[in-house]
Amino acid sequence: MLGIARQSVSNGLSRIRSAFYASRNHSTAVKEMTVREALNSALDEEMAADPRVFIIGEEVGEYQGAYKVTKGLLQKYGPDRVRDTPITEAGFAGIGVGAAYYGLRPVVEFMTFNFSMQAIDHIINSAAKSSYMSAGQLSVPIVFRGPNGSAAGVGAQHSQRGVALLKHVTARSVVISTCVDFDSSKSVASNKNKKLKTDQKSESGLHTEGQGINTLNWKLPVANFRDVYHVHFLADFKLCYASWYGSCPGLKVLVPYSSEDARGLLKAAIRDPDPVVFLENELLYGESFPVSAEALDSSFCLPIGKAKIEREGKDVTITAFSKMVGYALKAADMLAKEGISAEVINLRSIRPLDRATINASVRKTNRLVTVEEGFPQNGVGAEICASVVEESFEFLDAPIERIAAADVPMPYAATLERMTNPQVEDIVRAAKRTCYRSV
Repeated sequence: MLGIARQSVSNGLSRIRSAFYASRNHSTAVKEMTVREALNSALDEEMAADPRVFIIGEEVGEYQGAYKVTKGLLQKYGPDRVRDTPITEAGFAGIGVGAAYYGLRPVVEFMTFNFSMQAIDHIINSAAKSSYMSAGQLSVPIVFRGPNGSAAGVGAQHSQRGVALLKHVTARSVVISTCVDFDSSKSVASNKNKKLKTDQKSESGLHTEGQGINTLNWKLPVANFRDVYHVHFLADFKLCYASWYGSCPGLKVLVPYSSEDARGLLKAAIRDPDPVVFLENELLYGESFPVSAEALDSSFCLPIGKAKIEREGKDVTITAFSKMVGYALKAADMLAKEGISAEVINLRSIRPLDRATINASVRKTNRLVTVEEGFPQNGVGAEICASVVEESFEFLDAPIERIAAADVPMPYAATLERMTNPQVEDIVRAAKRTCYRSV
């Protein structure tokens, strides 16, 4: 009788506790916010709080940012703190590092992290190594931020997917073609201001408010042109740079998924005394997420180096970052329908990596699936596998599964692009294999 009474009380307390946590979680989510808005508000609040913070990069001012992340900041803080630059990544990244040496807190925006390769000497040799080479006397409080990872329909050079430096670059050369109206009957002077606009990229949110991509001035010879002139662009937009920069001592590498991630991690990055590479995802800018009242406070920031358990489970651990967190959560929903309870970890930080949270989860579930957009060789998943094998090998009940992009340059064709990138179905199949539910 006493045992029954204890069990009844225990069950009652358990229900009360569950209801309390459920109500607390729902009550704290006070509004929806897009990732773009979260980044913009974080920049705004940090610039208001600290006059040393300024933004520098291509189109961050007059154009309001290539992805509208810096919208309204030029009007509010002026051209001294929101500085447009020429298309010279090596130049403005170097200026940013020099300003950080001087005690300012620059936020350097790359239109895409593919272009950060032009500035990699400043990021690695100037920013990342200065504290060590000065025996800690010189800090470099700088943030390098911008879109990273696969976009949509922009080919190999604009869809880099590496997150260890230059170790996993496969040969790539893809050319895409865009049509520009050109009237061969008119003079060069009449044609030189022809403007190129592409269709709006609604999925990525690249071109908003009816604006096309940057206008280009054409100075084309009159002879031998048809009514439609084909201008060829080297496709440059699809690499995931998490493991590229994550392999470099001296850098911190952050990869937000949700609006709360973006807001809290960017604030932490700006306040940090060391250089931070902040890798956003183009396809997430327009995505809306619930944001808690705590996250809306101007003092809010998230700890660097701490992962978040997005969903608890007991059968298999799935690690992911950036856009792949959403894929992992969808896979977990599908797995739940088949009786598999998946724990999803949002890494948030690549360097430092939260090995403790990952290993604790694996010791509970005894299985691991790693998910990333990057190339498989020398990738983030490979580092996680090494950590688990070194620290939790005896807890594994199945081989580790790694889900990554195909080890090829990004194709331009949409069908091939989808086959190259990890999909939700790939995660589901891998999780089933670790649970011996499929082959």
